[in-house]
Amino acid sequence: MSNARATHLTRRGILAAGGALGLGAVLAACGDDDAKSGGSGEETTAAKSGPWTFKDDRGTTVKLDKVPTNIVAFTGVAAALFDYGIQVKGVFGPTTTADGKPDVQAGDLDVSKVTVLGNEWGKLNIEKYAALSPEVLITTTFDDAGTLWSVPVESADKVAKLAPDVAVSVYDRQLTEPLQRMWELAESLGADMKSAAIADSKKKFEAAAARLRAAAKAKPEIKVLAGSAAETIFYVSGTNFSIDLEYFKSLGVNFVEPSEKAKEKNAGWFESLSWENVDKYDADIIVMDDRSSTIQPADITEATWKKLPAVKAGQVISRSPEPILSYDKCTPLLDNLAEAIENAKKVA
Repeated sequence: MSNARATHLTRRGILAAGGALGLGAVLAACGDDDAKSGGSGEETTAAKSGPWTFKDDRGTTVKLDKVPTNIVAFTGVAAALFDYGIQVKGVFGPTTTADGKPDVQAGDLDVSKVTVLGNEWGKLNIEKYAALSPEVLITTTFDDAGTLWSVPVESADKVAKLAPDVAVSVYDRQLTEPLQRMWELAESLGADMKSAAIADSKKKFEAAAARLRAAAKAKPEIKVLAGSAAETIFYVSGTNFSIDLEYFKSLGVNFVEPSEKAKEKNAGWFESLSWENVDKYDADIIVMDDRSSTIQPADITEATWKKLPAVKAGQVISRSPEPILSYDKCTPLLDNLAEAIENAKKVA
C-alpha cells in the first residue's frame, strides 16, 4: 500500500519516536544506502499452502495468492519473526555493528543469512530491495498516521510499488498489544505457535510481569527515570506513547514524568535537557536507551552524569525503546527492571 503519509513524520518526530534515536542517527536518517549484504537464509518454517490474508494495525488488508516467503522486514521485526521460526530474506535498519556482530536490535537473527538493505535507520537500497523480488515488507509504525518505520520518505512510493506492506503499531499502546499482533502475524506466516518452546516463552513473560508488579508494589517509593544520551542532549522519556513504559507503568512502576509542556517541543514523547541540567529530576533507578545510535552509560563522560545519585549507587540498567516483539525477548526487559527495583536503595 502507498506510504504517502510518511511525509507527516518530521525529523523531530523521528527523533522523538521510541524516546530519542540520538542526533547522529537522525542527521543520517534519510536516503538509500549501498549497504553490505549477506546470503539469503533457508526458510526455518515450511510455508502454508493457499492464499494469505492479513489485516494490519493501520486497517490495511494485504491479500496474496500464497503465504509469502520472500519477506523483507525492519531488523527488529525480522528478529521477532525469527524467534517464532520465520526467516526473512532481507532486512533494513540497524543490523550489524562496525565489527560485524549483530546489532542489539537484531536479537538472535543470523545476520549472515539475510540481505542487509540498509544498516541504519532510514536507509533502504531500492535496487537491492527489488532484486529480492519481495512479496511483502513488514515493519512497525510509531504514529497514528501509519508511517512505515525506517522506510525512507523519499523512496516510499518506489518501495510501495514493489510489494505490499504490513505495519504493527507500537504507538500509544501497552507492550502486550503489539506482542499479540506479532504473534498473530507469525502464525499467519506459518509459525507453529503451539510448540512447547513458544508456549513456555509466553508463560515466562507472564511470570516476569507478575514479578515486576510485585516489586513495584513492594517499593512504590522507588522512582525510575527513562533516559537516552546524545552528545549534547540528555532525553527524559515520558510514558504516554512508548509501549514498554506504558506497560511498566500499568504494572505499578513509579516513573519520573516530564510535564506535557516540557515535552511539547518533542511531539509529546520526551523532554530534552542539556548535560548541565541532567540533575533536574530525582531518580533512584535510571533505565538507559540501549540502541547503538545512542551513547551508552559506560561511555558518558559528563561530570554531571557521574554525580547523579542513581549513577553513583550503580542503579543504572538498559532499556529497549524498540523492543523485539517476541515473548522470549521481552521477558528479560521485565525481569531486569523487577530485579533493579527489588535491589534498589532509595538514593534520591
